[in-house]
Amino acid sequence: MAIALRTSLANKVLQALRGVSNIDTLPIESQLVSALQINPYSAKTRIELQLPLYTVVGQRKNHVEKNFMLRQGSEIIEKFETNDSVTGISLSPPESKIPFLNFHLDISCYCRNLLSDILGTREEDYVSRKLFSLPREQIVIEYSSPNIAKPFHVGHLRSTIHGNFLSNLFLALGQNVKRLNYLGDWGTQFGLLQFGLDQGWFSWEEISKNPIRSLLEIYVKANTMAEKDESVAARARGLFQRLESGDEELSKNWKEIREFTVTELRQTYARLGVKFDEFNWESQYGIKELGDVLSILEKSGRLITKAEGTKVVRLNDQRTVTLVKSDGSSLYLTRDVAAAIDRWNRFPFRRMFYVVDNAQSDHFVALKSLLSFMDHTWASNIEHVKFGRIKGMSTRKGTIVFLSDLLDEAHTRMKAKQIASPNTRVVVEENPEITDILAISAVVINDLKQRRQRDYTFNWDDALQDKGDTGIRLQYTHSRLHSLEKLCGVHLPDELLSLNTRLIKEPELINVMRDLGMFHQVLQDSYNQLEPCVLVRYLFDLSHSLGVALKTMPVKNQEEELAQVRLAIFSASKRILSIGLKILGVQPLQQM
Repeated sequence: MAIALRTSLANKVLQALRGVSNIDTLPIESQLVSALQINPYSAKTRIELQLPLYTVVGQRKNHVEKNFMLRQGSEIIEKFETNDSVTGISLSPPESKIPFLNFHLDISCYCRNLLSDILGTREEDYVSRKLFSLPREQIVIEYSSPNIAKPFHVGHLRSTIHGNFLSNLFLALGQNVKRLNYLGDWGTQFGLLQFGLDQGWFSWEEISKNPIRSLLEIYVKANTMAEKDESVAARARGLFQRLESGDEELSKNWKEIREFTVTELRQTYARLGVKFDEFNWESQYGIKELGDVLSILEKSGRLITKAEGTKVVRLNDQRTVTLVKSDGSSLYLTRDVAAAIDRWNRFPFRRMFYVVDNAQSDHFVALKSLLSFMDHTWASNIEHVKFGRIKGMSTRKGTIVFLSDLLDEAHTRMKAKQIASPNTRVVVEENPEITDILAISAVVINDLKQRRQRDYTFNWDDALQDKGDTGIRLQYTHSRLHSLEKLCGVHLPDELLSLNTRLIKEPELINVMRDLGMFHQVLQDSYNQLEPCVLVRYLFDLSHSLGVALKTMPVKNQEEELAQVRLAIFSASKRILSIGLKILGVQPLQQM
């Protein structure tokens, strides 16, 4: 529901409240605007906005007696003045756990204004201009963050698509978003890689053709040797120490390895429709930056040097973390502290998100504690966005190691389903990009429909089916709406407010319009919970409502005013579906 109607209604509630007894402090307008939501359980032919009474009486819902709220609600009803857009007001049934005020909206007025808002605003501006009015703030999001010389596995897939969702959501809400990919390019693995290169296992030309697989092969082979032969392990450690000390030749090799890797990663990200503003590296934070961190902690008395040379910080009575190993080399946590400080200096953020799996919770507790020990008050702006793990994701050849293998497998399976389906409208062999988008839609939506922190078991048949709650079904609905617009032979009027919305009487169309009005509260819930599944489930519900309406509410061969208003509803639905899919990181298809 557009912010204009919610603001107008909030002001009318405030006017009524001024005449109500026993309210010491009036709520502020923004609280009421945020709390007003479409009632999803209203009668089929009615559309209502709900307002929880605990927001009106100015106290938290757990501390307000229900009977007191109901008395206040009755007074508000007496004082409230209806108008053309709000035709009535009532209390929720007595058995309701939380009492609500229900504002009965004039369906014609509601539909006319909502359709005009959706269709009369540029798609990319609709959320930030019509649904929300948030202060523009700096948001930093770190996600994906694979390691060089190790496979880009399905754990990185979850980080990548959840981080992409958050970036898209905050951008849609009008925030200033910085998307960061922090690649693991530091540590003993470089010594092992350089050892393998010195042995001549791969040439630079061979590595450039298939960087990630080549580097992984070198790493696995060298690591196996190091586990059996201490001299190999010692040599690898020595090579890495030379790199840390700035060895020119090793630094040149390392830069080439990074460039080759990023080139290949960009290809995978392009398939997923994922972008980054910056690629950052662990190796950016060297002796100077780490020395600054250690110096501050030492001056504060927090840094303890043990007899063997290890430098540690005690976080609490139960936990101590190591920042420097006995050989003088730094750890990931130390570099993460330096990276966070660098980011604050470059992009003073209101919130910084790390999209990393559940297993890293202790790491981020330590990171925030160390930054707080250094008197960085912005440490509280850091948030760990946790997610669970995927089980059972494999190809016909066995367990998946590389994300590219997963995407190729999805493409192959999707192509077979397209060829077999009687509903396919494109020549499959001539449109591989459509097949790829469908395949990726299936994988992405199948993941994002899960609760973020839960582990789940992946099933190819469930993900790729074209019926039920899947990405394929959402793409089918969008394509069907596009086809209707193109082929119905009807054109919308130039003045959208002239649509004859009094003709919207059928429950099937009212249900769709109710769903469209709920888009604001769905995005609000997604924003509050950082949960994509809230938006995914909404799009599934909208798709189901549209499926019913498309079967029973034709546009073609109808009287002009009726055809126009039905087309407007379906066009607005297509736009909301498109906005939602793009926030989720899925490219909407016009045909499939």
